[in-house]
Amino acid sequence: MNRRECLTGLAMATAAVRAPAAATRGGVSGGALMPAAPMLEPRSGHTATLLADGRVLIAGGMRRNQDFLRSAEVYHPAGDRFEAVGFMTERRVGHVAVLLRTGQVLVAGGWTGRDATARAELFDPASGRFTAIAPMTTRRGEPRATLLASGDVLISGGDDHDGDGGHLSSAEVFRVATLSFAATGAMRLARVAHTATALQDGTVLVVGGRGAGLAGAAEIFDPRSGRFGPAGELLTPRYKHTAGLLPDGRVLVAGGSDERDWNGSLASTELYDPATRSFAAAEPMRDSRFKLPEHAVALAAGRLLVAGGSRRAEIFDPVSGHFSSVVGLMSDGWHYMTATRLSDGRALLAGGYARNDAGTTQAWVCEA
Repeated sequence: MNRRECLTGLAMATAAVRAPAAATRGGVSGGALMPAAPMLEPRSGHTATLLADGRVLIAGGMRRNQDFLRSAEVYHPAGDRFEAVGFMTERRVGHVAVLLRTGQVLVAGGWTGRDATARAELFDPASGRFTAIAPMTTRRGEPRATLLASGDVLISGGDDHDGDGGHLSSAEVFRVATLSFAATGAMRLARVAHTATALQDGTVLVVGGRGAGLAGAAEIFDPRSGRFGPAGELLTPRYKHTAGLLPDGRVLVAGGSDERDWNGSLASTELYDPATRSFAAAEPMRDSRFKLPEHAVALAAGRLLVAGGSRRAEIFDPVSGHFSSVVGLMSDGWHYMTATRLSDGRALLAGGYARNDAGTTQAWVCEA
C-alpha cells in the first residue's frame, strides 16, 4: 500500500469515528475506534504480542499468498508509532507467539512456504533479536499456543502440510526450563483454526476447528495429567472463530464459519460454563464474521472486544449479555488481523486482508 492509499484509509476511518454512534442495546457504551499510525509493512496472518514494557511485537505474516515475511516491528503506544526490530530466523505465516514469564516471546510453527514448519525461536525485547531454539516435535501450521499456570506452553493441533488435509490431533508442551518441546496426550479430534483458552482452574478449553469435518465436540486439557477429556458439544460447530474468558469463569465463543467458509460466516455466539461443561446460546453479534483473532480482547469491567471480518467492531457486556457497536468503522472487513490489549486498557487492531489476499498496513486503536 502506498502513502496515498494509507492516508485515504485513515481519512475514511476518521470520518467514520466522527459519525453518529449506533444505538446500543441495554444502554451499554460501545467505545470508539480511532486510526493509529500504519505498520511499516502490510501484513495478515501475523502475530501481535504485548511485551512486559507495554510495547507490542508484530511478527511475520504475509503481504499476500506465498509472499511471507521474516520482518518484525514493535508498536509504541505512547508515541503511536511502529519501529522495526530484528528479523525472525525464517519467514512465517499462521504461526504462534506467546509472552513467557522470562519476558521473552516464543515463536513457533506456521507455514514458511507450501509446507508447515516445526522450527521455533525466541524474541528478546532487550536486544530486539530472534534466536533459534530446538524445534517442536511436529510441523504445525496454524496451531494454538496457550500459556499454562506453570509458565510452560501448550501447543495444540494445526496442519502439517499446506493447509489442505494434514489436520493434527497431536499436542505438545514447551518446557521453559529446558527450552524444548515434549509430546503430551493427543486431542480426541484433529483440529486446525480452533481456539484454546486457559480457564481459571488452570485447565485449557479447546473449542471448534476443522479436521475431517467441523469439530462440534469441545475438550479440556488438564496439565496435571497431560490428557484431554470431553467438555460438551457446541450448539453450532465452527472454526476460524474467537473466544474470550469472562470474569465469572465462563467463555464466550463467537462467530467463525461453517463448512461453507466464506459463504458460511456466522454471527451466532454461545457461552461455555465450566461448572456444567456445557454450552448455552448467547445473543448474536450484529455482524457475521470469521477469520478472527483467536482471542477476544479483555476490556475493563469484564467486557470483551470482538473485531475482524467486518468493518464494525463489537463489545460484549457479560452483565447485560448484550453486544454494542464500537463507534467508528474500519476501512474494510479485515480478515486475519490481530487484536491486542494495551497496558492502558485500550486495544490495538492491526493488519489483515479484505476481499483479496493483499495485506494492509492499517491499524486502529479502540478506546473503551
